Amino acid sequence: MTTEKKPQKQPKANATAVAKLAGVSKWTVSRAFTPGAYVAPDTKERIMAIAAELGYRPNLLARSLTKRNTHIIAIAIDELKNPHAMRILDAVTKQLQSKGYLALILNITTGDNYQSVMEMADQLQVDGILFFANTLSNELFEIAHSVHSVPLIQICRNSEGKRNIENINIDGFQAGREIGQLLIAQGYRRFGYMKGPDTDSSHLLRMDGYQHELSLENLKIDLMLMTGKYERKAAYLMMKRYLNETPPEQRIDAMFCENDVLAIGVLEALYESGDIKSIAIVGFDGIDEADSPVWDLTTYDQQTEKLVSEAINRLTGGDSVDEAEWRSGKLVLRGSHIKR
Repeated sequence: MTTEKKPQKQPKANATAVAKLAGVSKWTVSRAFTPGAYVAPDTKERIMAIAAELGYRPNLLARSLTKRNTHIIAIAIDELKNPHAMRILDAVTKQLQSKGYLALILNITTGDNYQSVMEMADQLQVDGILFFANTLSNELFEIAHSVHSVPLIQICRNSEGKRNIENINIDGFQAGREIGQLLIAQGYRRFGYMKGPDTDSSHLLRMDGYQHELSLENLKIDLMLMTGKYERKAAYLMMKRYLNETPPEQRIDAMFCENDVLAIGVLEALYESGDIKSIAIVGFDGIDEADSPVWDLTTYDQQTEKLVSEAINRLTGGDSVDEAEWRSGKLVLRGSHIKR
């Protein structure tokens, strides 16, 4: 009985082996794989051919560590179920990759152990941390700031009072004002607002701008609903309860929802009630689902690609642009803000 021998695994090719066959030094091989470094064209061509034959690839992470620059940006996110968060994540990863950077996704969920997640980023010596759509608690911020001294940037939310962190966000106050103006122009007199988590209004400022615009016409927010989280089902259940408990003649005319996910949950409850047009609804974010002919959701598009571009430029040492180019979003008018 013969025993079949397993093929021996070939040792991984290294720069020394390539250098020996190419008749050059190991440092010349290294320069051949370094963008911008000069190597004579015929020498580089010979090195690349031999490297391909041997299956050699430089260890970019090891090289980066020696230069104290890993080209890894950590992305801290706590709303992976939110379509808007996925839209931002798509833009972030594409823009980072176009600049030769990798994204390290840190799933930061409320209540989880932030320390172990941030230690992972620290061990990989990331070049920066980008937070988006997070409520940046004092605990999370202190851990992020202490484990590794890197640039910290937050996108799509404010973190006032926290040192050494930059905020890249639209003018939420102005956005809230524009939504207030839109609904007032329709002749509505009773207004509602639905928010997610019970965070300080300064994190977003949308509600502040909305309230301000209403007050200019001696109007106010007559109904405040808080779901506690940005989830469609939570918004649906809360709105369903409101409709069941409130006679039609006592209901609000219009509601501004803090984001599109909440707005769609509200529209589902209205649809189920048999009259989706009985209350005007406006969302915020501009997610793809808002454009569904079923919801026809009027919303405020943050134009996140511009916010992402500014944040990544700052994290990777690029040039910042004037605030006027990224501080403003745009109102997207569909049909949900018009009631019968």
